[in-house]
Amino acid sequence: MAQSAKNDDVLSQEATQKGVPTSSVWELDFCSRPIVDERGKKVWELLICDPDRSFEYSQFFPNNKINSTELKKAVESVLAQEGAVRPEKALFFRSQMQTIISRALTDAGIQPVPSRRCFALIATLEDRLENVYSKHPNYSEKASTLFRLNMGAPEELPDALRGESWSFVQLPLGALKGEFNEVLEGNAFGNTLDIASLGLDVDDDTLIPGVAVYSRRANPLAAWTNGLELAAVVADTERAFLVLETGVNERWKYGAYNRTQEATEEARAWEQVKQDVQGLHFLAVMTNEEADDCSGLWLLLDRRPPNV
Repeated sequence: MAQSAKNDDVLSQEATQKGVPTSSVWELDFCSRPIVDERGKKVWELLICDPDRSFEYSQFFPNNKINSTELKKAVESVLAQEGAVRPEKALFFRSQMQTIISRALTDAGIQPVPSRRCFALIATLEDRLENVYSKHPNYSEKASTLFRLNMGAPEELPDALRGESWSFVQLPLGALKGEFNEVLEGNAFGNTLDIASLGLDVDDDTLIPGVAVYSRRANPLAAWTNGLELAAVVADTERAFLVLETGVNERWKYGAYNRTQEATEEARAWEQVKQDVQGLHFLAVMTNEEADDCSGLWLLLDRRPPNV
């Protein structure tokens, strides 16, 4: 980027863009970046992409224009382009910006969804940190946002989301992909991930850890679960129960186990396998352990957003 003698070089730049937005889902971030203007103030950026990164949009803002009105104006300018399609929803992980982002998106007719499933956005931010922000002449490590997830104590799970029993399970990734055909065909509730775009070191023979939840009311349980923005399942060995993480920082007591050495070791081993496959895991809802089909199946990735 070229510097300007009088005006702030960042803010004088027009928005940069790749592709045209046609997806029904956006991933969006609006936050300060590790770049300062000529007054030494942090520069802010609106960053939008779709899940396959065929569309990417960036626009910088001065710190005196950080409000929902300016954000909505920028969103509407994106949608005013020829061929642009208004998405149904936009995911965002920056909880401290929830008020501004939610208001701007709602006013623009887009559903705001707090979510940690912003994996394309996370990859875009990591790329820009390495190739754009850190190489900018006004880059400043002192201006870094240092994003942190504020995870509170787990809350009691609503009865509608509670199964009757559960177990740790694992499946080869290839077999798991086959199970997800039912989700893709609309025969089961759930959600999957584009494994190829995540840069994970896994193949079809890799064993993926999961949690299977059993209930005689598996279909309604799966339907209720599908209404959550699932993030991850975590084995909390200190409290001896599973934690279901949803949205950005919501946590729920999902299933307890006996505090025995054997059960604790099994939980630790499950978490280690999850770590070994870079956070990839799954949640299944079934009638019982002998059931051939899942009523719900979700592929999850326990990945934290970058510190930017």
